[in-house]
Amino acid sequence: MANIAHSEAGKKSGGASRAVFVGASRAAAIAGALFLLPLAVPTTALAQSGQVQGYVLGPNDNITVVVYGQNEFNVQTRVKPDGSIVMPLIGKVQAQGKTVITLADEITRRLVAGNYLKDPIVNVEVTEYNSKYVRVAGKVGVPGLVPLDRSNKLLDVLLRSGWVQPAGSQFITIRRAADGKEVRINTEELARGNTADIALDPGDTLFVADAELVYLTGAVARPGGYPLKPGMTVADVIAQAGGVGPTGSSGRVGLKRGGAKETDADQQTKLEAGDVIHIRERLF
Repeated sequence: MANIAHSEAGKKSGGASRAVFVGASRAAAIAGALFLLPLAVPTTALAQSGQVQGYVLGPNDNITVVVYGQNEFNVQTRVKPDGSIVMPLIGKVQAQGKTVITLADEITRRLVAGNYLKDPIVNVEVTEYNSKYVRVAGKVGVPGLVPLDRSNKLLDVLLRSGWVQPAGSQFITIRRAADGKEVRINTEELARGNTADIALDPGDTLFVADAELVYLTGAVARPGGYPLKPGMTVADVIAQAGGVGPTGSSGRVGLKRGGAKETDADQQTKLEAGDVIHIRERLF
């Protein structure tokens, strides 16, 4: 009898365990379904709500449209000046202002509405980005036109342009296409995250001028011109030049500024553009 009771208890315990397991499995399934619900929202609805972002097509962009399994609908074309493309059978389709996703949705809708295909799978890819770009000029690695196909952030555009050359200014000037206003940003502070990144608009122009220089002469390892940086001192430029030469004296520094005569300076003297620093010979 004890064994039978034990068995009955085991069955009840096993049943309870199975019930708990089934309940947990159902809970997990419900949670999984809830997690996947946002993915079921139609792409068009997401695009309309602003949740889908991407490159917005414009005139002169080259695109490829592929309707899988229906080669007669596949086209490679350029967006016309009026912002449209022409598709087989369905005719003119407005592409300007759409992303590749929303354009694919529009072509799908037109194919179904015209009873050409029942459930087409449409893919659109950009092969050349020609409508939205910024101009990058001056002392950068690769000056030229940079399409805003990946990011319109200043830091990203500068990185794609090969960054500022050593002979370039620490400051970049952005001229806005919309109103011609200019913004000046310290690129080193931008790279360090100390200055907020900004969004660029198509047609904006970025320019990096030659760096303002200070000149080092006399008994130093590498005399010459050196880019002036904010807060630069005599000690800073001497360090960049490899230090004082064997016959020079770090305590005997002359500074010539503008048209004035040379005056004495010390290691902590702050420099200005065009300053000439002369390291004098030491006295024996």
